Amino acid sequence: MYVKDMVLLLVISLVLVICVLVGVAFLTLMERKVLGYIQIRKGPNKVGFIGILQPFSDAIKLFTKEQTYPIMSNFLMYYMSPVFNLFLSLMLWMCMPFLTFLFGFNLGVLYFLCCSSLSVYTVMVAGWSSNSNYALLGGIRSVAQTISYEVSLALILLSFLYLILSLNIYDLGKYQEMTWFIFMSLPLCMMWLVSSLAETNRTPFDFAEGESELVSGFNVEYSSGGFALIFLAEYSSILFMSMFCVMMFLGGNVFDFSFFVKLVIMSFFWVWVRGTLPRYRYDKLMYLCWKSFLPVSLNFLIFFLGLKLMLLGLTI
Repeated sequence: MYVKDMVLLLVISLVLVICVLVGVAFLTLMERKVLGYIQIRKGPNKVGFIGILQPFSDAIKLFTKEQTYPIMSNFLMYYMSPVFNLFLSLMLWMCMPFLTFLFGFNLGVLYFLCCSSLSVYTVMVAGWSSNSNYALLGGIRSVAQTISYEVSLALILLSFLYLILSLNIYDLGKYQEMTWFIFMSLPLCMMWLVSSLAETNRTPFDFAEGESELVSGFNVEYSSGGFALIFLAEYSSILFMSMFCVMMFLGGNVFDFSFFVKLVIMSFFWVWVRGTLPRYRYDKLMYLCWKSFLPVSLNFLIFFLGLKLMLLGLTI
């Protein structure tokens, strides 16, 4: 019986990972289409019907290109860091609430924080092991940015954990049956979205890939499969953060079709921001995190803690 359960878990995990990778493929297509229409052009529309096969032809092109590597690089670390990057971003999905409860994490939020923290190391190692000045600069900027915003991200999350008194992501949905958390705390929701954009290195916070000054940042020395894996990891993280936003603020009922509609709308928001906003200045990014988001999220945390204690006192 135990072996059958393990096999079932492995099969379901594999199905989830494959679905995420297919979702990532079509997210890239949606991004290119939306950016095309924002810039008053078509976007990819030649390969297959309205460009529907474009992501797959991109994948074939990337993985069949010649793999180059800098002769002075630390080859093993250079080669393995994109693999670990993708592995960690796919491992994040294991804590997603599922119809079968999948692994049924009671500590899902803790697992999410651990995995997202580990992904910083892959970026750092990728930048350092390339042994290129531009890659190292991009890696340093990316690590500083990600670590800074993880602090405010964790504090915002703590506010809601005090409300539900649970580390299970599924419980976030249970507490939103009557009203969504977005109506209760709109400022926290907005801060979470901005922090998520910074956490996933997306416009207007894509300093790790500042093309104008860093020639593509920490991934500048990667080509072919290595670049494709970093690319997949980034878009997998975007999809996951979209899913987490839906779970936290927009009801989060995984057994309802509307959940997936909300997920698509949230991931569309990521693309929309990229097409609309220019890149932020780096010092302003750090100022926003440490002098705006951190004090506000701490105040909200104290407020929610007091609110919960008051409610517990009333019930006793």
